[in-house]
Amino acid sequence: MEGADEQNADGSGSALHAELSIGRDCFGRHDWADAFAVFSRIDREAPLSAEDLERLAISAYLTNRDEDALRAFDRAHRAYVEANDCTRAVRTAFWLGFRLASRGQTGPASGWFSRAKRLLQRHGKDCVERGYLMIPVIEEKLAEGDFDSALHEAKNAADIGERFQDADLLSVALHLQGRALLRKGSVAAGLALLDEAMVAVIEDELSPLMTGLIYCSVIEACHDIYAFDRAREWTSALAAWCSKQPQIVAFTGTCLVHRAEIMQLAGAWGDAIAEAGRACERFLDGFDPQPPATAFYQRAEMHRLRGELDAAEEDYRRASRFGHEPQPGLALLRLAQGRKDAAIAAIRRVIGTTKDRLHRARLLPAYVETAISVGELGEAKQACGELEEIAAAFKSTVLSAMANQARGALALANRDAGAALVTLRPAFEVWNAIDAPYEAARIRIQIGLACRAQGDGDGADFEFAAAKAGFDRLGAYPDLRRVEDLMARPRAGLHGLSQRELQVLRLIATGKTNKAIADELFLSERTIERHVSNIFTKLDLSSRAAATAWAYGHHLV
Repeated sequence: MEGADEQNADGSGSALHAELSIGRDCFGRHDWADAFAVFSRIDREAPLSAEDLERLAISAYLTNRDEDALRAFDRAHRAYVEANDCTRAVRTAFWLGFRLASRGQTGPASGWFSRAKRLLQRHGKDCVERGYLMIPVIEEKLAEGDFDSALHEAKNAADIGERFQDADLLSVALHLQGRALLRKGSVAAGLALLDEAMVAVIEDELSPLMTGLIYCSVIEACHDIYAFDRAREWTSALAAWCSKQPQIVAFTGTCLVHRAEIMQLAGAWGDAIAEAGRACERFLDGFDPQPPATAFYQRAEMHRLRGELDAAEEDYRRASRFGHEPQPGLALLRLAQGRKDAAIAAIRRVIGTTKDRLHRARLLPAYVETAISVGELGEAKQACGELEEIAAAFKSTVLSAMANQARGALALANRDAGAALVTLRPAFEVWNAIDAPYEAARIRIQIGLACRAQGDGDGADFEFAAAKAGFDRLGAYPDLRRVEDLMARPRAGLHGLSQRELQVLRLIATGKTNKAIADELFLSERTIERHVSNIFTKLDLSSRAAATAWAYGHHLV
């Protein structure tokens, strides 16, 4: 069979050759949709060469035509096998296996990787493709939590890439070393390797496929360890890279999700929900072949924080349907709906089945909040301790802020306002420094409650006012209503009580008798009776039941 770039006797080959030149020019200019259209049109008239089939496959991949990409890679592979070009046959088999693995088709992916290994064994010569076939092994080791083996294999792959001067392999291997080191807790060394790999990316030294894949993987790794400054930088760089290629489709959906995460953290909630929504709509409109489960989860989070609970419920369901664990967001949604039992059951379930430390760190703050809400302070204390250990292991200021905030919430639940302030203030400084206005506003409510409990009315008012302004700007309506309720309560209604009277009131609200309170506080029963009388007088109450209701209504219990 004649190839498309061969000359036919009737001269038709000349026209095909000219069109091939157009297709190759489009490919070289990164006009991926045009290149796909030209190569596809030529392929219907005459079979493409193996090299042009590869170009067709890559163009299809980068315009999200998955099935077309797989078919073209398959045909290119077979053409290379027929031509006894072992290394190119192995490379196309690698990309087939890699794409199938990313779609969750583990069996077919494993088959292609095994075929590639068999071809290499038959080839018998040292070549760079040996390093490429280490990549799926490294990814598997990372997924299994075998970080030492992943690091060892990634170093070997980097050596091969360096020896053969293959920039794609060297960069992907360096970034895989970095990911392994991050997971081992060597954050500084891991980030340094990610940065080194990204030099080749931003200098446009890599193939388009590898550039997009490394961008996405590095951004995800930065998010995993809460290196939000780098995540912001690389997300902006990915967006710029995509914008230079108007016809690229692959990676732009991922870019939208990462941008939504960054925008949410920075307080640009309207933009964040729009970006996540665009990623969701691309799939729903048939533009993206794979469901962006993380985009649905991200949009659900935004709906929840804005008080749009029905919309949040639907998007959590979609995220789950497409394979993304909807926790901890769904548990927090159940709390917002007043379904505390469902919330604690869900968060306990996912905590019990999650082993990776960084994944647990993402769940633990919600676990603390949920456990406190149902009165399981022992569980909350244990979760706080684990979060503090993870923060120390990864030397992360953001994780430390999360741990301090959780510890502060637990101290408030234990009625220890002084201890709460000791941990809440440093946490606020971190959120404020990294420009995370929602977390900063939330923590200001807790600081305000601690100030109020200590009788510092002015301090509480200032904190509540700052939190209110933050929630108002963000559109965080459930939190806004809560802080407005706190601000509306008369200062004298709380501050007229002494610290001891507040302590006694809280114990009354737990159902304790005067004698039990006296025993707990090491005071005489007569002293407790006097405190109870003062409480009733200052708050204009007539019974212990009324005092209990008042305490619960003012979030003292």
